[in-house]
Amino acid sequence: MYAFGPIPRQKRTGRIIGTHQKIDRVARRHLSRHITSLPFPAISEILHFEGSRGPDGVKLKSPGRDEPRHFIDPKAITADDQLLQTINDHSLNLTSALKSSDMTRAAFEAAWLAHAVTDGLTPAHHDPFDEQVKMLRNDDTEPVNVRSKVIMAGNGSRRQFIRNNWHYWGAKGIMTTHTLFEAGVATTAKPLAFKNAAADTEDLTELQERGFRAIYIDMIRAIDSLGMYERFKRDGWTRTLAQQTTRELIPTIIHAVELAWIEAYDRALKEME
Repeated sequence: MYAFGPIPRQKRTGRIIGTHQKIDRVARRHLSRHITSLPFPAISEILHFEGSRGPDGVKLKSPGRDEPRHFIDPKAITADDQLLQTINDHSLNLTSALKSSDMTRAAFEAAWLAHAVTDGLTPAHHDPFDEQVKMLRNDDTEPVNVRSKVIMAGNGSRRQFIRNNWHYWGAKGIMTTHTLFEAGVATTAKPLAFKNAAADTEDLTELQERGFRAIYIDMIRAIDSLGMYERFKRDGWTRTLAQQTTRELIPTIIHAVELAWIEAYDRALKEME
Protein backbone atom coordinates (compact mmCIF):
# COMPACT_ATOMS: atom_id res chain seq x y z
CA MET A 1 0.00 0.00 0.00
CA TYR A 2 1.09 3.58 -0.70
CA ALA A 3 4.12 2.29 -2.56
CA PHE A 4 2.86 3.78 -5.84
CA GLY A 5 3.38 0.64 -7.88
CA PRO A 6 6.55 -1.32 -8.58
CA ILE A 7 8.83 1.73 -8.73
CA PRO A 8 12.48 1.28 -7.67
CA ARG A 9 13.12 2.91 -4.30
CA GLN A 10 15.96 4.88 -2.82
CA LYS A 11 17.55 3.84 0.46
CA ARG A 12 15.77 6.49 2.52
CA THR A 13 12.18 6.06 1.46
CA GLY A 14 9.11 7.81 2.78
CA ARG A 15 10.74 11.12 3.70
CA ILE A 16 8.47 13.15 1.40
CA ILE A 17 5.45 10.95 0.82
CA GLY A 18 5.41 7.75 2.86
CA THR A 19 2.07 6.92 4.36
CA HIS A 20 3.21 3.71 6.03
CA GLN A 21 5.98 5.71 7.67
CA LYS A 22 3.59 8.48 8.65
CA ILE A 23 1.18 6.02 10.24
CA ASP A 24 3.98 4.24 12.09
CA ARG A 25 5.37 7.52 13.47
CA VAL A 26 2.03 8.64 14.86
CA ALA A 27 1.11 5.20 16.21
CA ARG A 28 4.52 4.86 17.90
CA ARG A 29 4.12 8.28 19.50
CA HIS A 30 0.71 7.27 20.89
CA LEU A 31 2.12 3.92 22.04
CA SER A 32 4.76 5.61 24.19
CA ARG A 33 2.12 6.34 26.83
CA HIS A 34 1.48 2.61 27.19
CA ILE A 35 5.08 1.41 27.52
CA THR A 36 6.12 0.52 31.06
CA SER A 37 8.91 -1.81 32.17
CA LEU A 38 9.46 -3.63 28.88
CA PRO A 39 11.33 -1.78 26.08
CA PHE A 40 9.76 -1.35 22.65
CA PRO A 41 11.70 -0.44 19.47
CA ALA A 42 12.13 3.25 18.72
CA ILE A 43 10.47 4.64 15.61
CA SER A 44 13.83 4.94 13.85
CA GLU A 45 14.38 1.22 14.37
CA ILE A 46 10.89 0.36 13.11
CA LEU A 47 11.18 2.53 9.99
CA HIS A 48 14.44 0.79 9.11
CA PHE A 49 12.23 -2.12 8.03
CA GLU A 50 9.86 -0.08 5.89
CA GLY A 51 10.18 1.05 2.28
CA SER A 52 12.76 -0.99 0.38
CA ARG A 53 13.29 -3.21 3.46
CA GLY A 54 9.58 -3.71 3.99
CA PRO A 55 6.96 -5.98 2.40
CA ASP A 56 6.73 -3.82 -0.72
CA GLY A 57 10.47 -4.17 -1.27
CA VAL A 58 10.08 -7.95 -1.57
CA LYS A 59 7.92 -7.39 -4.66
CA LEU A 60 10.91 -5.87 -6.44
CA LYS A 61 13.65 -8.07 -5.03
CA SER A 62 11.96 -11.42 -5.66
CA PRO A 63 8.77 -11.04 -7.76
CA GLY A 64 6.43 -14.01 -7.43
CA ARG A 65 8.42 -15.64 -4.62
CA ASP A 66 6.97 -15.41 -1.12
CA GLU A 67 5.37 -12.02 -1.82
CA PRO A 68 3.22 -10.73 1.06
CA ARG A 69 -0.46 -10.80 0.06
CA HIS A 70 -2.18 -7.98 1.91
CA PHE A 71 -5.59 -8.03 0.25
CA ILE A 72 -8.84 -8.96 1.94
CA ASP A 73 -12.52 -9.16 0.95
CA PRO A 74 -14.51 -7.40 3.70
CA LYS A 75 -17.68 -9.22 2.65
CA ALA A 76 -16.16 -12.69 2.87
CA ILE A 77 -13.75 -12.68 5.81
CA THR A 78 -13.03 -16.14 7.21
CA ALA A 79 -11.07 -17.34 10.25
CA ASP A 80 -8.27 -18.69 8.05
CA ASP A 81 -7.97 -15.58 5.88
CA GLN A 82 -4.38 -15.19 4.72
CA LEU A 83 -4.02 -11.56 5.82
CA LEU A 84 -5.40 -12.28 9.29
CA GLN A 85 -2.97 -15.17 9.64
CA THR A 86 -0.09 -12.96 8.55
CA ILE A 87 -1.03 -10.37 11.15
CA ASN A 88 -1.31 -13.03 13.84
CA ASP A 89 2.10 -14.48 12.95
CA HIS A 90 3.82 -11.09 13.13
CA SER A 91 2.06 -10.34 16.41
CA LEU A 92 3.25 -13.55 18.04
CA ASN A 93 6.75 -13.03 16.66
CA LEU A 94 6.79 -9.48 18.04
CA THR A 95 5.81 -10.80 21.46
CA SER A 96 8.60 -13.36 21.35
CA ALA A 97 11.16 -10.74 20.32
CA LEU A 98 10.09 -8.35 23.08
CA LYS A 99 10.37 -11.09 25.69
CA SER A 100 13.92 -11.88 24.61
CA SER A 101 14.85 -8.17 24.35
CA ASP A 102 15.81 -8.65 20.70
CA MET A 103 15.12 -5.11 19.53
CA THR A 104 16.25 -5.73 15.95
CA ARG A 105 13.82 -8.60 15.54
CA ALA A 106 11.12 -6.68 17.41
CA ALA A 107 11.55 -3.68 15.09
CA PHE A 108 11.23 -5.93 12.05
CA GLU A 109 8.08 -7.60 13.35
CA ALA A 110 6.55 -4.29 14.48
CA ALA A 111 7.13 -2.77 11.03
CA TRP A 112 5.78 -5.72 9.08
CA LEU A 113 2.82 -6.10 11.48
CA ALA A 114 1.96 -2.42 11.02
CA HIS A 115 2.31 -2.71 7.24
CA ALA A 116 -0.10 -5.64 7.05
CA VAL A 117 -2.61 -3.97 9.38
CA THR A 118 -2.47 -0.79 7.29
CA ASP A 119 -2.89 -2.57 3.97
CA GLY A 120 -5.89 -4.51 5.23
CA LEU A 121 -7.68 -1.28 6.08
CA THR A 122 -7.07 0.61 2.86
CA PRO A 123 -10.03 0.51 0.45
CA ALA A 124 -7.77 -0.20 -2.53
CA HIS A 125 -6.79 -3.49 -0.87
CA HIS A 126 -10.44 -4.54 -0.63
CA ASP A 127 -10.60 -4.85 -4.42
CA PRO A 128 -9.86 -8.30 -5.96
CA PHE A 129 -6.57 -7.03 -7.39
CA ASP A 130 -4.81 -10.40 -7.76
CA GLU A 131 -7.77 -11.98 -9.50
CA GLN A 132 -8.02 -9.11 -11.98
CA VAL A 133 -4.33 -9.32 -12.81
CA LYS A 134 -4.50 -13.09 -13.31
CA MET A 135 -7.33 -12.57 -15.79
CA LEU A 136 -5.13 -10.19 -17.79
CA ARG A 137 -2.26 -12.68 -17.70
CA ASN A 138 -4.73 -15.42 -18.60
CA ASP A 139 -2.97 -17.94 -16.35
CA ASP A 140 -2.10 -18.65 -12.73
CA THR A 141 1.68 -18.41 -13.10
CA GLU A 142 3.56 -16.00 -10.88
CA PRO A 143 5.91 -13.36 -12.37
CA VAL A 144 9.59 -14.32 -12.25
CA ASN A 145 11.09 -10.82 -12.63
CA VAL A 146 10.08 -7.18 -12.48
CA ARG A 147 9.33 -7.00 -16.21
CA SER A 148 6.93 -9.93 -16.14
CA LYS A 149 5.31 -8.41 -13.05
CA VAL A 150 4.52 -5.04 -14.63
CA ILE A 151 4.05 -5.99 -18.30
CA MET A 152 0.98 -8.03 -19.15
CA ALA A 153 1.41 -10.78 -21.72
CA GLY A 154 -0.44 -10.74 -25.00
CA ASN A 155 -0.73 -14.48 -25.68
CA GLY A 156 1.16 -14.03 -28.94
CA SER A 157 -1.18 -11.32 -30.20
CA ARG A 158 0.04 -7.73 -30.45
CA ARG A 159 -3.52 -6.48 -30.22
CA GLN A 160 -4.15 -8.49 -27.06
CA PHE A 161 -0.83 -7.31 -25.61
CA ILE A 162 -1.84 -3.66 -26.06
CA ARG A 163 -5.33 -4.31 -24.72
CA ASN A 164 -4.12 -6.11 -21.59
CA ASN A 165 -1.54 -3.45 -20.75
CA TRP A 166 -4.08 -0.70 -21.29
CA HIS A 167 -6.41 -2.39 -18.81
CA TYR A 168 -3.48 -2.51 -16.37
CA TRP A 169 -1.70 0.83 -16.95
CA GLY A 170 -4.13 2.92 -19.00
CA ALA A 171 -6.70 5.45 -17.85
CA LYS A 172 -8.73 3.76 -15.07
CA GLY A 173 -6.54 0.68 -15.42
CA ILE A 174 -6.13 -1.68 -12.46
CA MET A 175 -2.70 -0.47 -11.36
CA THR A 176 -3.27 3.15 -12.38
CA THR A 177 -6.43 3.41 -10.28
CA HIS A 178 -4.83 1.61 -7.32
CA THR A 179 -1.78 3.88 -7.45
CA LEU A 180 -3.66 7.15 -7.87
CA PHE A 181 -6.00 6.37 -4.99
CA GLU A 182 -3.10 5.66 -2.65
CA ALA A 183 -1.24 8.74 -3.85
CA GLY A 184 -4.29 10.83 -3.00
CA VAL A 185 -4.47 9.34 0.48
CA ALA A 186 -0.75 9.96 1.01
CA THR A 187 -0.96 13.58 -0.10
CA THR A 188 -4.03 14.27 2.03
CA ALA A 189 -2.59 12.67 5.17
CA LYS A 190 0.90 14.16 5.00
CA PRO A 191 0.46 17.46 6.93
CA LEU A 192 -1.80 16.23 9.77
CA ALA A 193 -0.91 15.04 13.30
CA PHE A 194 -3.94 12.76 13.98
CA LYS A 195 -3.85 13.28 17.75
CA ASN A 196 -7.41 11.96 18.02
CA ALA A 197 -6.36 8.48 16.90
CA ALA A 198 -4.76 7.49 20.21
CA ALA A 199 -6.21 4.57 22.17
CA ASP A 200 -8.03 5.48 25.39
CA THR A 201 -9.04 3.45 28.45
CA GLU A 202 -12.21 2.14 26.83
CA ASP A 203 -10.22 0.98 23.79
CA LEU A 204 -7.78 -0.92 26.01
CA THR A 205 -10.64 -2.57 27.89
CA GLU A 206 -12.24 -3.66 24.62
CA LEU A 207 -8.89 -4.98 23.40
CA GLN A 208 -8.54 -7.13 26.52
CA GLU A 209 -12.09 -8.43 26.24
CA ARG A 210 -12.38 -9.05 22.50
CA GLY A 211 -8.83 -9.29 21.19
CA PHE A 212 -7.34 -7.41 18.26
CA ARG A 213 -8.63 -9.70 15.51
CA ALA A 214 -12.32 -9.14 16.26
CA ILE A 215 -11.82 -5.38 16.56
CA TYR A 216 -9.79 -5.31 13.34
CA ILE A 217 -12.46 -7.18 11.36
CA ASP A 218 -15.03 -4.63 12.55
CA MET A 219 -12.72 -1.85 11.37
CA ILE A 220 -12.31 -3.43 7.93
CA ARG A 221 -16.06 -3.70 7.48
CA ALA A 222 -16.62 -0.14 8.71
CA ILE A 223 -14.12 1.27 6.21
CA ASP A 224 -15.58 -0.86 3.42
CA SER A 225 -19.07 0.46 4.18
CA LEU A 226 -17.87 3.98 3.27
CA GLY A 227 -17.55 2.91 -0.37
CA MET A 228 -14.48 5.10 -0.88
CA TYR A 229 -12.74 3.09 -3.59
CA GLU A 230 -15.88 2.57 -5.63
CA ARG A 231 -16.57 6.31 -5.63
CA PHE A 232 -12.96 7.06 -6.52
CA LYS A 233 -13.16 4.75 -9.53
CA ARG A 234 -16.33 6.51 -10.61
CA ASP A 235 -15.65 10.17 -9.76
CA GLY A 236 -11.94 10.49 -9.10
CA TRP A 237 -10.49 12.28 -6.06
CA THR A 238 -13.10 14.54 -4.45
CA ARG A 239 -13.39 16.78 -1.40
CA THR A 240 -15.65 14.21 0.25
CA LEU A 241 -13.02 11.49 -0.19
CA ALA A 242 -10.34 13.79 1.21
CA GLN A 243 -12.49 14.51 4.27
CA GLN A 244 -13.21 10.82 4.84
CA THR A 245 -9.49 10.10 4.54
CA THR A 246 -8.49 12.57 7.25
CA ARG A 247 -11.49 12.10 9.53
CA GLU A 248 -12.09 8.35 9.30
CA LEU A 249 -9.64 6.31 7.22
CA ILE A 250 -6.23 7.38 8.52
CA PRO A 251 -7.31 7.76 12.18
CA THR A 252 -8.76 4.26 12.03
CA ILE A 253 -5.55 2.84 10.58
CA ILE A 254 -3.33 4.58 13.14
CA HIS A 255 -5.63 3.37 15.90
CA ALA A 256 -5.44 -0.19 14.56
CA VAL A 257 -1.64 -0.19 14.36
CA GLU A 258 -1.35 1.08 17.93
CA LEU A 259 -3.79 -1.58 19.18
CA ALA A 260 -1.91 -4.32 17.31
CA TRP A 261 1.35 -3.27 18.94
CA ILE A 262 -0.31 -2.97 22.36
CA GLU A 263 -1.72 -6.50 22.14
CA ALA A 264 1.71 -7.95 21.33
CA TYR A 265 3.33 -5.85 24.07
CA ASP A 266 0.78 -6.77 26.75
CA ARG A 267 1.04 -10.44 25.80
CA ALA A 268 4.80 -10.27 26.33
CA LEU A 269 4.36 -8.66 29.75
CA LYS A 270 1.83 -11.27 30.80
CA GLU A 271 3.95 -14.19 29.64
CA MET A 272 6.95 -12.84 31.57
CA GLU A 273 5.08 -12.70 34.90
